[in-house]
Amino acid sequence: MDLSAFIRHIPGFPREGILFHDIMPMLQDPEALHYAVDQLAEFGREKQVDLVLGAEARGFILGAALAYALGVGFAAARKPGKLPWTVNRCEYALEYGTDALEMHIDAVKPGQRVLIHDDLLATGGTAKAKIKLVENAGGIVAGLAFIIELTELGGREKLAGYDVFSLLQYEV
Repeated sequence: MDLSAFIRHIPGFPREGILFHDIMPMLQDPEALHYAVDQLAEFGREKQVDLVLGAEARGFILGAALAYALGVGFAAARKPGKLPWTVNRCEYALEYGTDALEMHIDAVKPGQRVLIHDDLLATGGTAKAKIKLVENAGGIVAGLAFIIELTELGGREKLAGYDVFSLLQYEV
């Protein structure tokens, strides 16, 4: 299936100079959604994962479905102040400042094999933060699975040493 037919491209969002790759049309189509989850799950099965970690907010959508398809649990990496219990925190750089992600301290157990999922790999900063959260908890990053990879932004290179999988690749 050609998933690229289900990706909407929106220029100037969230700010001028950005081309936003919207996965919502893919999520609305039952066959495309099923195909995407199946392809991501196939990658996860090969990695023999124990847990899927999804990042706020679009990483939650397919992350939970992916965990279900794999028969494993799901953990959430959220923006600061959104989780109600004790958290680990990791700050990371953006093109225009800094941000942070938090995860409950007991979300990843030592030795667990974790598949990190998000909708998009761009510069790799957010993915690197999720890697740090998993590894600081004693988990093992078994792989990273994305819907879309923006190849020219160098995210894959920033994640050297980790197994990275993406369903679609776009040049910026």
